[in-house]
Parts: sequence; structure tokens; C-alpha cells
Amino acid sequence: VLGDLSVTSLTPSSMRLQWTVPEDSFDSFVLQYRDAQGQPQALPIDGGSHSVTVPGLSLSHRYRFHLYGLRDGKRIDHVSIDVITGEAKPEELPLPSEKPQHEKYQTESPSSKAPLVRAVLGELRVSSVTPNSVQLQWSVPEGPFDSFMLQYRDAQGQPQALPIDGRSRSVMVLGLSPSHRYRFHLYGLRGRKKTDHISTEAVTEEQEELPLLSEEQKHEKLQTEAPTSDGPLVQAVLGELRVSSVTPSSVGLQWSVPEGSFDSFMLQYRDAQGQPQALPIDARSRSVTMP
Repeated sequence: VLGDLSVTSLTPSSMRLQWTVPEDSFDSFVLQYRDAQGQPQALPIDGGSHSVTVPGLSLSHRYRFHLYGLRDGKRIDHVSIDVITGEAKPEELPLPSEKPQHEKYQTESPSSKAPLVRAVLGELRVSSVTPNSVQLQWSVPEGPFDSFMLQYRDAQGQPQALPIDGRSRSVMVLGLSPSHRYRFHLYGLRGRKKTDHISTEAVTEEQEELPLLSEEQKHEKLQTEAPTSDGPLVQAVLGELRVSSVTPSSVGLQWSVPEGSFDSFMLQYRDAQGQPQALPIDARSRSVTMP
């Protein structure tokens, strides 16, 4: 049984939805809605998740979200919610011409005599860059935050905001443009108030053409180079790559690593316009959903 579907955070271009499962469990979920152009969208979600962030929404637009619980590929329960995104607040986004800074927001004086535990953001750094994505990491040397908010301007200068769970220490920002400089601002929130702020800049890589593979090459294993030292080279082998879920606008992929280990993975493909796309993936992952 699916319980209540509720909104836990809301920005002009994204929202975070949360739900409960008061009885039993589901194999997976799928979130369906129509975008601002009226096109149907579907987002597959792992059965262990009870929340999801929906990015790429339009300002001041009413959305109807339908969450389905699946068992053995069949929809067996369904909850819905109507939500209106907020209006844009560009004044909250520092202009890209400003220099990077580590700005500290002063916490308000507590109304009671109890001491207020300080929450401080550490360094915000770029851990990986591709032509259309940036991975960011940060630390929290003091105290906890309830949540985070990442703000930046896209290649067209439009403000974007991405809500992040308070336990997270990294985020992958997708849908960026190649060879473009971005300024990212990470805010730490206590309650609904921004109490600390750090910034960084990143330049996405230049777009590289992906080689088109022949049918023979698609199944060909790449041979590892001979080691330069006398030490034995531990072989790392990829197993089967298979499709675990398909919707009109997304694909879930899974793979195995029968031998050895990899430092990381890189998924490459061409979009519907024929443009090459690349997505870096953590070495511990064995699945990814392409929205």
C-alpha cells in the first residue's frame, strides 16, 4: 500500500517529493507527469527509495504527479498530487561576474537560552567534469544541515535551483552545455533559512565526437595494456549490460563486474538530435537511470 505523497522542497525549476509505504514493500516505483509542453514524462525509481527530486520544471506552472507502486512489473497502487512551482527569484543568485567567495551567514540568536549548534560548510570542489555534467563535493566540518540548495545559471542565463538532501555530500549536475563556465553556489539550510554559503566555478569540457561502433566492435572486449612494472596486472572485466526498465522518456541500465574492479565507469550515447553525451558513474554503482 502507498501512503501519502507530499512535497518536501520546492524551487522555480525543481521539486522534491516524498511518500510512505505503510504496508509491505514494492519492487519499484514510477513517477508520471506532463511537462510544461504537455508531453508525458516517466521517471523510474528504485523500490528502496521513498523520495525523488524532479528537475527541469518550468516556473509558476501547475503539475500533476502520479506515483505508481510496482510488483512483478505490474502497477498495484497509485497516489497523486498537484503542485505549482514557484516564481523565479534571480536576486537570490549572485551574478556570474562576482568572484568566488566563501560567504558566512550569521545564524539568528536563539529565542531560548539553549545554545545554538553551529553548522558550517567546508570547501566546495569539482570532482569530475564532462562536456555536459559536473560532479561537486563538499564537507560539513561543524554541525548538521537539514538540507542543501545548489543554485547556478544555465548557458542561457536562466537561474536553476537543485534541492539536495541534508545527508548528501556530493551531487551530479546534468544537462550542462560544453565549453561553458558555470558558477555554482551551495547553500546550507537550517529549517527553511540559508545559514551558510560556499561557491566554486567549473568549465565543462569541449564536446568530443564519439566513434561510431560497428556490430563487431560492440561485443569486442578492450585489451588492457601490458603493465610497466613487474607486478601482476589484475584483470578487470565487464559483464553483461542489460536494460532493466524502459519508459517513453527514460531507460534503466544494469551491468555486472565478474572479475576485478574499476576506478569508475563512463556511459556514452547519442541523444535524439545525434549529439554525443557522456555520463560519469561511481565505481560502486551497477545501475543507472537515463532520464
